[in-house]
Amino acid sequence: MAGSSYGNLFRITTWGESHGAAVGVVIDGCPAGLPLSEADVQHYLDRRKPGQSRFTTARQEADHAEILSGVFNEKTTGTPISILVRNQDQRSRDYGKIKDCYRPGHADYTFDAKYGFRDYRGGGRSSGRETIGRVAAGAVAAKLLNHLGITLTTYTRSIGNICVPETEYDFSCISENELYMPNNIYARKASAYLEECIKSRDSSGGIVECRITGVPAGIGEPVFDKLDAALSGGIMSIGAVKGVEIGDGFIAARNVGSENNDPFYSDNNRILKKTNHSGGTLGGISDGDTILLKAAVKPTPSISREQETVTSAGVPTTISITGRHDPVIVPRAVVVVEAMAALTIADFLMINMSARLDSLERFYL
Repeated sequence: MAGSSYGNLFRITTWGESHGAAVGVVIDGCPAGLPLSEADVQHYLDRRKPGQSRFTTARQEADHAEILSGVFNEKTTGTPISILVRNQDQRSRDYGKIKDCYRPGHADYTFDAKYGFRDYRGGGRSSGRETIGRVAAGAVAAKLLNHLGITLTTYTRSIGNICVPETEYDFSCISENELYMPNNIYARKASAYLEECIKSRDSSGGIVECRITGVPAGIGEPVFDKLDAALSGGIMSIGAVKGVEIGDGFIAARNVGSENNDPFYSDNNRILKKTNHSGGTLGGISDGDTILLKAAVKPTPSISREQETVTSAGVPTTISITGRHDPVIVPRAVVVVEAMAALTIADFLMINMSARLDSLERFYL
């Protein structure tokens, strides 16, 4: 299988299946000397692990990170970092009744069409559990970015039609509610909405928003390897994400130029913008402002409501998904979006070191 690696100089390869022995990641290109411990990785994994609330799957997994290589005396050595997380609570029998059916909204049919074979136990490589490797690697990338003064703030902006207005953001609330929303009042409204979804045997989608501060101007390429294009590609590679916006996104399509353009001004020889409709990038290159991106996450496809489908032989049938499934993916997707953003920024920072002669002169002369 191709396509399990991401990045150029800071490069990761995830591996493992939902109901296999373990999942994990190998990270290539992390510089030597970065302080790193299993606790650093665990903090990120704890944000996505199951069983945190009544709105997440009841699958009981500790998701304990084991660093197998690339770290000595809690500092990176510059060699590949391998991180393993063992699967401990698989219930493959939950999928026995649907092994010959294509679940609506899942990758069952397309995986079968591509390979002529599929692991029906939780989706195999197409399972959301694959994101453990991304999150573990994202923890390392975020630690590197934080060392360089770059921070990421990621949260649930909306669930269903319950959306937190930007004027009412309180980032201190993000860790205070189980939905990771920047407003506890709206989190309670979203919780009530999700309770209704559960009662009706249905699920919900939502929007994850990520703000990246401290990225200097000049990161990214002007043609194919645009920073915003790479961020969008990384975020879209998350299985449940169906759309990405940078800055104003689709709102820009209905604005006029005088509304969409961000006026420049100078402050102590620093070039700044009065607004940030661009979302921190211009021409595919960072402009020094906050990078703002939004990810649209679809409703959980595994629902207990009866749905029409066909078997692998094309015979019409109906299906009702049982077992342990999230009624909403959004809260656990927050840290996955943050991880992919961190991996992309870390990679592009490294690539940018060779963009100018004076950068090489400062390093080698």
